[in-house]
Amino acid sequence: MAHAKNHDYHILPPSVWPFVGAVAGFFMLIGAVIWMSPNVENNHPWLFLAGFVAVLGVMAGWWSDVIKESNAGDHTPVVRIGLRYGFIFFIMSEVMFFAAWFWSFFKHAIYPMGPESPYVDGIWPPAGIETFDPWHLPLINTLILLCSGAAATWAHHALVHENNRDDMKWGLTLAIGLGVLFTVFQVYEYSHAAFGFAGNIYGANFFMATGFHGVHVVIGTIFLAVCLLRLQQGHFTQSKHIGFEAAAWYWHFVDVVWLFLFAAIYVWGG
Repeated sequence: MAHAKNHDYHILPPSVWPFVGAVAGFFMLIGAVIWMSPNVENNHPWLFLAGFVAVLGVMAGWWSDVIKESNAGDHTPVVRIGLRYGFIFFIMSEVMFFAAWFWSFFKHAIYPMGPESPYVDGIWPPAGIETFDPWHLPLINTLILLCSGAAATWAHHALVHENNRDDMKWGLTLAIGLGVLFTVFQVYEYSHAAFGFAGNIYGANFFMATGFHGVHVVIGTIFLAVCLLRLQQGHFTQSKHIGFEAAAWYWHFVDVVWLFLFAAIYVWGG
């Protein structure tokens, strides 16, 4: 047959998702700029929210297509290797993203600016900043996130080594519940902060670093929840579970980043 497939690669059909995703991202970006600009009249968030909802729709539609391709048998071993490599590169890009916030925090902590800078360094934390006690709620959140990572590892071991779908379900449920608890405690911590985002470099660095990590926790929790829904539909097997493997990698990445945040910002930087 002239058009018979004689290779293990998956040749994708034309898709509208890249174009729609680019348009949605463009409107989300422009909407965010308008919303945050003090010089724009009627700087409402509606354009940003519309773009954001469109981006979420693209994500849901695109990834549902990937799941359908997997269920149809298009994800051969070669394709699965490519998916793994792609996700590893994504996590590497996330590492560099957080490296920027760590760089900024360490720079200002080691060489703090003051009224007589650069001749005389300032102090760190800046005057008037009351930092969090790292051995109370931040330590509790650290233990919560580590336990959640352990639960995700339990779920992965149950599937891959034991083919025990019940244990995988309970491991995922526990990991998701602890992820939600971490987010609740972080919101509580933010609501009791003695400093704000604006007006001081400590608050700006603190909320950017820990806040973006909090966003990643929310994304990771949703990632694991989708895996739980897919598990209940029988999507994962011992040899074919790329979606769950990616979620577990992402969750462990979130764990490791938090350990560095806890040690650097809460303990050392405070």
